[in-house]
Amino acid sequence: MPFPTPKPASADVGVVGLAVMGQNLALNIADHGFATAVYNRTTSVTDEMLAEHPPGSFGDGYRGRGPGSLVPAAEMKDFVNSLKRPRVAVMLIKAGKATDAVIDALAEHMEPGDVIVDGGNAHWDDTARREKDLKAKGLLFVGSGVSGGELGARFGPSLMPGGDPEAWAALEPVWTAIAAKVDATTGKPIEGEAPGKPVDAPGAVACTAHIGPGAAGHFVKMVHNGIEYADMQMIAEACALLRGVLGLDPAKMAEVFAAWNTTELDSFLIEITADILGQADPVTGAPFVDIVLDTAGQKGTGRWTSEAALLLGVPAPTIAEAVFARAISAQKDLRVAASGVLRGPVGSAFKGNRDRFIEAIRRALYCSKVCAYAQGFAMMAEASDEWEWDLDFASIAGIWRGGCIIRARLLHTITQAYTDTGGGTGNIPNLLMAPTFVEQIGQWHDAWREVVATAAAMGVPVPAFSSALAYYDALRTANGSANIIQAQRDYFGAHTYERTDTARGTFFHLDWPHPERPQHEA
Repeated sequence: MPFPTPKPASADVGVVGLAVMGQNLALNIADHGFATAVYNRTTSVTDEMLAEHPPGSFGDGYRGRGPGSLVPAAEMKDFVNSLKRPRVAVMLIKAGKATDAVIDALAEHMEPGDVIVDGGNAHWDDTARREKDLKAKGLLFVGSGVSGGELGARFGPSLMPGGDPEAWAALEPVWTAIAAKVDATTGKPIEGEAPGKPVDAPGAVACTAHIGPGAAGHFVKMVHNGIEYADMQMIAEACALLRGVLGLDPAKMAEVFAAWNTTELDSFLIEITADILGQADPVTGAPFVDIVLDTAGQKGTGRWTSEAALLLGVPAPTIAEAVFARAISAQKDLRVAASGVLRGPVGSAFKGNRDRFIEAIRRALYCSKVCAYAQGFAMMAEASDEWEWDLDFASIAGIWRGGCIIRARLLHTITQAYTDTGGGTGNIPNLLMAPTFVEQIGQWHDAWREVVATAAAMGVPVPAFSSALAYYDALRTANGSANIIQAQRDYFGAHTYERTDTARGTFFHLDWPHPERPQHEA
């Protein structure tokens, strides 16, 4: 049954696209006391949402706002007209052409000063283009990362908005209200939310802030996802070591991860891994992980991160290895065939202290995680310089402490590291050089090396652990081996070289074909 045309200027904010993420975000907004306009191209989806969440479903609101509501519209024009000015319309649409189509439809009915927010996983290049196109029409555009999956959208995501400060001013009341909250002192997420009962606590910090101009928000969300790829891969490698080296069964591994979650590794991903490892398959009763095929999917954001690292000339090998690991996991048939042909270690068995090695894996996992974050923050630092975004790294790390998939105790440590070294604008040349990590990894790198060496000796692939260790060692090597590469480049391509005994920036070429091989300044 068609719903009535909404009254003009009756909604505080609107949501377009009512798939799972869009519906959950709209319900979250309404829970916080906002009249929320909702629109979906297929109106039956809107009908079902309204039937499941009738008036009175949204509690008492948030901080005195009173109860929120849903304001449905069957037509895009009515949806736009129902919004108070400056209008704020949030899209949760599949990235690509569909997003452009919805933007065009919204822009047709909007007026100068109105705001369109893209909460999807858009490529930052597309966000930059869209902002430029809409600015020419007098409209404001926000590309906002939204992390936390379905539950995050419903009860408190991590939100990373980028765009014009005027656009952020219009969006801020909504985004600050609905974002995940963490304790200001400990950085721990504040939980206990339920439908109609939003989380609030004195002094709570919202996991959102204006990231920067242009495409900064979607770029930072992309880096978040790249770190997420690395984090998940490293946890999988820790599982491979516990089982492939030590022979632990999933139930025992669940106990190990539950214990690790009480340490520096305390995080959402460690927590759910413990839960997964302890789960039985409802069909066979076997350990659930043993009936899950070892092929991991991907939606592209990890690849985008690796591509951006190459574009910016920033080394991010651990993130790239995580992407490649998913790619080789997808080659299941090839791996099965190769397993019967390619040779590996024969008769190798672990002979050391098992409890000591479990602790070594924990330390290796922590050190590798720090390296993945260091690579991600190095990417953001270069992008900030390249595009003049002035990113605040303490703020970004703080946003990631709650709501998002990579939320972890480590992020509070990173937040403090950037804050303690002069503010949040990246006054650390590389995250690994923050005093807290210099000290911690300095104590634990021997265990990390033992784990990687043992994995190699026993034929257990640990590409993320290995690449992270290589990154750490490369970073701490004052005089590396690239002199050989540059000499080769000068030999075959006259690409020149710098000398160790002259100032940086002065280039030379050796005349290799000449019998005496004289040097010339380039």
